[in-house]
Amino acid sequence: MAFIMEKENRQNNNLPKTHPRYESLLYRHKIIEGMKNLVVAEAGLIAHGRGECLDYILGEKTNITAEKAIKAAVAMLLLAKKPVISVNGNVAALVPNEIVKLSKMINAPLEINLFYKKKGRVEAIKKLLENAGAHGIRGIYEDKMVEIEGLDSNRRLVESICYSDVILVPLEDGDRTEALKKLNKQVIAVDLNPLSRTSLCADITIVDNIVRTLPEMIKIVGELKKFSENELKKIIENFDNKKNIKNTLDLIINYIEKQKEDAFEILGT
Repeated sequence: MAFIMEKENRQNNNLPKTHPRYESLLYRHKIIEGMKNLVVAEAGLIAHGRGECLDYILGEKTNITAEKAIKAAVAMLLLAKKPVISVNGNVAALVPNEIVKLSKMINAPLEINLFYKKKGRVEAIKKLLENAGAHGIRGIYEDKMVEIEGLDSNRRLVESICYSDVILVPLEDGDRTEALKKLNKQVIAVDLNPLSRTSLCADITIVDNIVRTLPEMIKIVGELKKFSENELKKIIENFDNKKNIKNTLDLIINYIEKQKEDAFEILGT
């Protein structure tokens, strides 16, 4: 594993920072490295590529609707009595330091939850998170887990999530989000697809790239920790997830229209 990481680091260092897709390529290599180190499932590469496509039509920036959702999400996490952050392979590969920092700031344990449980994956993710400073990671031992009713995939096995009131589910599968809602859990999603089941079922949907969302959440936690409970509640009450998703779709439509005009101008048609 050390040899693979060293080789990947050399490849990353060879990426020219002047390349217009430098950051995108950098995170792409993190996902590839994660797959080679068992952190990311093979299907995770496909999911990442799909996310890149969706990020293009968002303009590859955190827009105003995402900012509103991030603020509401942080308020909900700070008000939670038993918050939990669900972590899969892609999250661990892309933002290990940020997810651990957020976990500590809001006092929410990290729980590994995987769809593809290839032998060694849980341990690989655990080591990666621990190297980033995580302690007390959940979802490691199956004898401590319970099953979510109505789910057949490996995601049905949960530990602290079963007893939590608010769950942050970045890069989540829709089937479990639906199941968690049936258990009256409050779910915060980070999903680049505003029309996914996860996005539509969650209480708060952050339609943004997780590599931008996590640093912004960390920043907002620092600001909102000074707010009173009533002030935090007001932020959540003033947030309408369905309306925010609709506004996100409008932003996407406007962005594509603008890109179409720019493309025709370049082509001279």
